[in-house]
Amino acid sequence: MRTDGMKVIAIGDVVGKPGRHALMTVLPEMVREHSPAIIIANGENAAGGLGITGRIANTFFAWGVDVITTGNHVWRHTDIFRYLDDEPRILRPLNYPSGAPGKGSRIFEKHGIKFGVINILGRVFMDALDCPFMAASRAVSELRREGAAIILVDFHAEATSEKAALAHYLDGMVSCVFGTHTHVQTSDARVLPGGTGFITDLGMTGPIDSVIGIVKEKAIRKFISGIPGKFDLAESDAEINYAIAEVDPRTGQTLSIRAERRKVAIDAEYQADSFGQND
Repeated sequence: MRTDGMKVIAIGDVVGKPGRHALMTVLPEMVREHSPAIIIANGENAAGGLGITGRIANTFFAWGVDVITTGNHVWRHTDIFRYLDDEPRILRPLNYPSGAPGKGSRIFEKHGIKFGVINILGRVFMDALDCPFMAASRAVSELRREGAAIILVDFHAEATSEKAALAHYLDGMVSCVFGTHTHVQTSDARVLPGGTGFITDLGMTGPIDSVIGIVKEKAIRKFISGIPGKFDLAESDAEINYAIAEVDPRTGQTLSIRAERRKVAIDAEYQADSFGQND
């Protein structure tokens, strides 16, 4: 198997303070070990478990993240509206109506290579937005016209079937399709026949002793009683879930892809987190 491509690291949904701590702690190790050319991270739950703020996004960039993708919770904190317009390195889902703040796809350049990132939202069990298949296809054409050699797609969706269908639809058109949103890493990382790397879900970067990041007792109570209640973010040792892909910058095809996860213990640096309660 060839391993001479550009390395891309895609990090699963960063959830609240535990997720931020895991990202801050592990990302320098990952950079030293893998020397990635591109790092993308989904940050839609980075602020208190729902949404993201401009201040948190800035810390992600300071830690080495190149592009932040989001999802359906991106609108939780209103300060992000203007930030999405002003900061090109953060994306909101492409298939929201055209009047929404920010953009859902952009072209970037690093190490002399132009690469595009598309952030798109699924429709199965989620909001009825523009068709993700048609929206993604249009975005791919635009990014190709702008000279993107590599195109990475964060498909933030609930249904595994919809994620797989979009990956096969885009096979050979994009370099990688990374599924996000369900917070559970899947074991199906693979290169599709047309050369597109795919994983159904990157998983969660957040507290391990939880129900997808939520205090487990409150999640259990909701399932048993059926009564809505406030979900609080769990605080425990965390893990960072991510995928590493190697992409040929000449062809845009993925040479290899694998999923990984690393545990991060709570320590003094975690307790010293200076963000406010809502973060």
